[in-house]
Formats: sequence, structure tokens, C-alpha cells
Amino acid sequence: MPRRKRQFKKQWKVDSRFGNPLVGHFIGMIMWDGKKSIAENIIYDAFDVIHERTKKGGLNIFEQAIKNVSPLLELKSRRVGGANYQVPVPVSGERRQTLAMRWIREVCRKKKGRRMAERLADELLDASNKTGAAMKKRDDVHRMADANKAFAHFA
Repeated sequence: MPRRKRQFKKQWKVDSRFGNPLVGHFIGMIMWDGKKSIAENIIYDAFDVIHERTKKGGLNIFEQAIKNVSPLLELKSRRVGGANYQVPVPVSGERRQTLAMRWIREVCRKKKGRRMAERLADELLDASNKTGAAMKKRDDVHRMADANKAFAHFA
């Protein structure tokens, strides 16, 4: 069986306000149909809402939220002798951040009724306080990994 093609690390552009590559990556994830300026406005507005509510910097809350939501383990399907096993494997640094940002984005997109910036601000504040739907997703993944640790030797 041939090995997979080597994946090279992607260099994310820094954002215009903070010069932070993590925020630049998140802007790219929020963006739809190539509308980067709209994605930037959403994120910067969310940071401003966070600053109004907590008097802390939106960037600090964002980084804390990403750190809290980042998973330590994830499940990978392995086929062994005709049966599929969910095998818990540790998550590398880059993927941890990507999964955390993806989960936060999906939670914000599912909520309806308010501006995206306000939904994002709510979720980032919740995640920085270790509550909210994105944290629940992380805890569910960890619980599943813990339940399937008997299959860890297949990794």
C-alpha cells in the first residue's frame, strides 16, 4: 500500500490589526466565498464586543478560548480483521488549534437570531470560561476517547 503524500505546513498570513497568525488563520476559516473583509469585520467586531463586556482585550480572550477548546485526544477509525475500531490518538499542536477553531466556528454558525459577531463573542467568552457548546464538543471527544482506550494498542 503506497504511503500518503507529504503534507507541508501552511503558513498563515497575519491579520491586519494585531499582526497575529492565529487570528489570520481564524479569519480564513470564518470567510465565505472569498469575502475576507467581511470575515475581518466579524472577528474585529466580536473582539470589540468582548472588550466592552469584560474590559479585557479581545485577543487575550480569543487565545484563551482556543487553548481551552483544543483537544488532547481524538478518535481515528482503524479497520482490524473486518471490524472497525475507534482508536484514540494524541493530537498534534497545529491540528489542535484547527479543530478548536472549527468547533467554535460551527457552533456560531448553528446559532440563529443575532449578528455573527455577537454570537462569536458569546462563544469565545464561554470557551474562555470553560463553558459553552465548543467546550462540550471537546469534552464529548475526550469522553469517547476515554471509553475507547482499550483499543489504543491498535494505533
